[in-house]
Amino acid sequence: MSHASAAALLDRVHHTEDPQIVRRVITLVDTEGVDIIAQLWSNAEPDSLPGILWRLYLLRTWMQRNREQIARLWRLGEPVATTASAIVGVDETPDAEDIARTADSILSGAFTGDFAVALDRASAFTDVIANGLRVQAHRITAAQKDATAHGGTQGAQEAQGTPHDAQTRAARLMHTAANLLTTSRDFHEGAHLWRRGRLE
Repeated sequence: MSHASAAALLDRVHHTEDPQIVRRVITLVDTEGVDIIAQLWSNAEPDSLPGILWRLYLLRTWMQRNREQIARLWRLGEPVATTASAIVGVDETPDAEDIARTADSILSGAFTGDFAVALDRASAFTDVIANGLRVQAHRITAAQKDATAHGGTQGAQEAQGTPHDAQTRAARLMHTAANLLTTSRDFHEGAHLWRRGRLE
């Protein structure tokens, strides 16, 4: 069912010129709720069409709900424009609205353009955000060490909370970065499989 529904949805949108249908599919999670999509696709393997579509919908939802934070993470992860900026189609210093537009653009590209290109964009995007999370984690750790060195334990607590608090925050950021890198690899592999006609 998960494979058949994913293939049918993708095929229907690829063969329509009705922008309202495209918009309804892109905003499916917004209108129907994530539970509907989860029931169909969340248990699918990451190297399958339903598994990849599930990840694309989750990425869009996450980007839409956390657009300001993600814009900051992009600027940390991509302080100077590289090929990632060109692939994703994001300016060097995006704001929250840029992130929201990119979220829709990636998902709509999956349905109306080259599916593999959309997956390449999603992969590059998650790579940059993962890098931004790592930079933020390192900054927290460095600030904690600096505060401890210059102000003792009291100075560290005033700057960042206890050393344990800072370590916990940094560890959480690194954990999220690792999860995003796994998702990025899933998108990259999905693009490779799609180009070979093997993403089903």
